[in-house]
Amino acid sequence: MTETPSCILFGRLQRDTIINAAGQARVDQPGGNLLYAAAAYQIWGNRPGLLSRVGSDFPAEWEQQLGGQTLDTRGVVRLAEPHDLRRFVAYSDVATAHRENPIKYFARHNLPFPKSLLGYQAAVERLDPKRERNALSLRPEDVPADYRGAGAAHLCPLDYHSHKLLPAALREQGTPIVTLDAGRGYMHPDFLAEMPELVNGLTVFLTTEERLVTLFANRSQDTWKMIETLGSFNCKAVVVHSVHRGQWVLDVEARKRYQVPPYPSRVADITNAGSSFCGGFIAGLQRTQDFLRATLYGNSLQSLAMEGSGAFYVGETLPGLAESRLNSLAGAVQAV
Repeated sequence: MTETPSCILFGRLQRDTIINAAGQARVDQPGGNLLYAAAAYQIWGNRPGLLSRVGSDFPAEWEQQLGGQTLDTRGVVRLAEPHDLRRFVAYSDVATAHRENPIKYFARHNLPFPKSLLGYQAAVERLDPKRERNALSLRPEDVPADYRGAGAAHLCPLDYHSHKLLPAALREQGTPIVTLDAGRGYMHPDFLAEMPELVNGLTVFLTTEERLVTLFANRSQDTWKMIETLGSFNCKAVVVHSVHRGQWVLDVEARKRYQVPPYPSRVADITNAGSSFCGGFIAGLQRTQDFLRATLYGNSLQSLAMEGSGAFYVGETLPGLAESRLNSLAGAVQAV
């Protein structure tokens, strides 16, 4: 009998090429928000099940490599047609990312330009469609039967259509904990009227500080007021996370608010740091059933993930370091 994963993680798999602020390059490596969340989850949790869609050109050997990382890849749907899942990021400093013109940044650091980036064009950011899904949108029918019965599910940033349909389907199949980290393509004033339906029934709604501010543009500048508005849409908690400013935590049922500062780490690469936070958060929530404590779990792993490059760096750090940071953060929490 095939084992049910401890948690289902929904997200994007990508082919990452990253030049960090020190000029070090990682070329054509497995990446995407799904792997950053999964690597962090494994520090505190068990074997997660991954659910994503990839094109026919996504390297088949990478799926075998991910299985070697003790990740359950039965939920990775390989489509019949190719899809360009390449992502290029170059950092001019530890906080400033550039995604266009890779030739410029390889030349700046005297690095040979990789063949894997020939013909690369950065994705154009635009709002998600409200009524249409694309080929990479995740569907409830993508969830393998063996994944049903998992103790929790977390949705990394995805398109609006995926986030609209999946949580209700997960609740119907009996998943007790469902958390969602909002996608950039709909955290916009044009989608404010859709937010009550999107948030309704979630265990935790998560988003970045930047996306929260964008959603409520010209309506509010009060962070807690914006958070409480989202909390009124029938979820148990709202967590806003920031790489540089820590987290805001609203426990809706207990009517408690907390602020957690970031752990003072040596930052080298902030790629998908928010997904590293969320992977630690959902594992911590399964362990503790406590929203504040889960935030500390996520905070500690985000700090570790940012000290190196690549989705799996967090798993290469010294044993016990994450727990040490977790304990250190507990004394820094502020009730608001």
